[in-house]
Amino acid sequence: MDINLTLIGQAIAMTFFVWFCMRFIWPYLIKALEERRAVVAEGIAAGEQGQRDLESARQEAQQILGEARTKAVKIVDEANSRYNEIVGEAKNDAMRERERQVEQAQADIEQAMNRARDELRGQVSAIAIAGAERILKREIDAKAHADLLAEMVAQV
Repeated sequence: MDINLTLIGQAIAMTFFVWFCMRFIWPYLIKALEERRAVVAEGIAAGEQGQRDLESARQEAQQILGEARTKAVKIVDEANSRYNEIVGEAKNDAMRERERQVEQAQADIEQAMNRARDELRGQVSAIAIAGAERILKREIDAKAHADLLAEMVAQV
């Protein structure tokens, strides 16, 4: 292979082309590549920041859920406590009402017994007068002997 003018011309054209590309085209390509590298680096950094934010949000959500569970347990405990208080108060109220009703019933029974005694006393005095009339075959003055009959009734 002979070195001729065509080969030298091609070498000069190639050298000129490389110099032209390195002088005018290469800086724009490098600049575009650097900008792209910066955008990609920002995206990666944003993604990593997003991952950190996501993990932080997950931890915060777990913390909030834990607090909510604690509050729910506390509310349930307070509700149970209040339930027990209400049941206790209701029992106490029922006991007081029962005692009141028992006292009322005892008072009613006492009154009924007193009425029955009074009626019985009246009947006993009538029977006593009737018996005395039969024994004496004469009428006894109830007004004159009221003290005597009251004393007898008190003994009965």
